[in-house]
Amino acid sequence: MRPFRIEIPQADLDDLRDRLARTRWPDELPDVGWDRGVPLAYLKELAEYWRTEYDWRAAEAKLNQYPQFITEIDGANVHFLHVRSPEPDALPLLVTHGWPGSVAEFLDVIEPLTNPRAFGGRPEDAFHLVIPSIPGYGFSRPLPSTGWDVPRIAGAWAELMDRLGYQRYAAQGGDAGSVISLVLGAMQPERVVGIHVNMLMTFPSGDPAELADLAEDEQSRLGLLAKFNDDLSGYMKVQATRPQTIAYALTDSPVGQLAWIVERFREWTDSAKVPEDAVDRDHMLTIASIYWLTATAGSSAQFYYEGAEGVRQAASGAPPPPIPAPIGVAVFPRDIFQPLRRFAERDYSTIRRWTEFDRGGHFAAMEQPELLVDDVRAFFQPLR
Repeated sequence: MRPFRIEIPQADLDDLRDRLARTRWPDELPDVGWDRGVPLAYLKELAEYWRTEYDWRAAEAKLNQYPQFITEIDGANVHFLHVRSPEPDALPLLVTHGWPGSVAEFLDVIEPLTNPRAFGGRPEDAFHLVIPSIPGYGFSRPLPSTGWDVPRIAGAWAELMDRLGYQRYAAQGGDAGSVISLVLGAMQPERVVGIHVNMLMTFPSGDPAELADLAEDEQSRLGLLAKFNDDLSGYMKVQATRPQTIAYALTDSPVGQLAWIVERFREWTDSAKVPEDAVDRDHMLTIASIYWLTATAGSSAQFYYEGAEGVRQAASGAPPPPIPAPIGVAVFPRDIFQPLRRFAERDYSTIRRWTEFDRGGHFAAMEQPELLVDDVRAFFQPLR
């Protein structure tokens, strides 16, 4: 394990600003809003802010205040934050991001989770945090080979925790981090004491009787799956089928990379008009900057290609592997995926906590960090 600090060369930041200044902008049809993609006026203003006001060095310093390391696992460089709690009996917690996320999405929850005493919490609710970058994402680069699917990543996480000396630990994640955490729990039943997720995908099994008595809110949630497939999953279909092709555009154009990410923040968050209604602008630009400065648009997209078959199997109603560890589910109302509890409990018999919030969306650690922290603490209290 090698200590690591983020130190982006100034030449890379100058190149980013130069490219932003020379953007070749497309035309736009009148009065279409967000219906056909990110509006031109909005993106122009955001890109200019990125070029002239956003401070990467401040974000870099904020990340560098936490211990970071890189280790090679199964041929891949794995970058991770390892933040020990001042409480000696803290529970180790492995936290995994998704796409388009990074370790930076957890900046607002690191200190409340590791040092609850300083945030009005109980010292016995403290965690030692391990927050890795998925291979091919951010500073876990380059992606060395094909085959980095969810089970392989989960296996790498098990090896990482073993190297850190954590024989008993918990897991948490949203988006891809949810799936990785659940698979890790199935792979390591003797070590994973519990799994908390803030995204859970549930699908009908194919039995018509299962759909006969759905309540109105359940029908609405099920309808979101159809909306996602018909209208909101273009990014996924491109990345799951032609990740290399889209990589050229996103790696060469910072505005292209920005639009690709910002659209997700607009569609998946508790935002009224623009993503900044739900997520701090600078925090969102830190996420976009990490993808741009590490040139990992293409390598992160490979995750969708590797996982395409698993998604198809899940959507067909195939049951997931059994998970002995207790599971806690936090449901935020503006997440793009709204799980049906009856389907979730059909698939996961060890669900012990189910929390429905009245605000927040897909990026819970960025949108509603206090709600997420409180739910994580409450779920793991009886499992320590």
